[in-house]
Amino acid sequence: MTASDGGGSVFGGVAGGVAGGVVTMLADLAHPAHQRDIVALTEAYACDPMGNGRSLGPEVLAELIPGLRHHPSTLVFLAYADSKAVGIATCFLGFSTFAAKPLINIHDLAVLPGHRGQGIGKRLLAAVEQAGRERGCVKLTLEVNVNNTRAKHTYESFGFRHTGADTPAGGQLFFFKPLAP
Repeated sequence: MTASDGGGSVFGGVAGGVAGGVVTMLADLAHPAHQRDIVALTEAYACDPMGNGRSLGPEVLAELIPGLRHHPSTLVFLAYADSKAVGIATCFLGFSTFAAKPLINIHDLAVLPGHRGQGIGKRLLAAVEQAGRERGCVKLTLEVNVNNTRAKHTYESFGFRHTGADTPAGGQLFFFKPLAP
């Protein structure tokens, strides 16, 4: 997972930021180096105990980039340290019916284990927030594993709060129903 496809840097002309030697950017889903980094980081996250705890498998990995490219609201942010891909935020634009404005859902946010605790997750969150503000979004949303205390602390320190925590109805729960075997 490097920021180069053998022909030089991929940083030129791509929106993002540099802080503390870490570069964050909006990935170009047509760029081969970004594609490789997205697949590798997503697979690393899937294998992590706080992810899926196992590999996604060759079929899913092969379809990941075409699927992301086909989905019209995909936004993927990458973080590089010393030209090595070390973090990812895979997001999708959504819509808040209660505010009648767009929102960004952070579907996956992951930093490679050897790079955690260095503020890279917060830098990715800042890049997502900036993109949301530029697009007129009303909020950012995400879900987190209840046992992932490190991630929960990161999100809370960045300004996220539990959904509905300040309403009389209480908080929401995230449910899902698989549609494929």
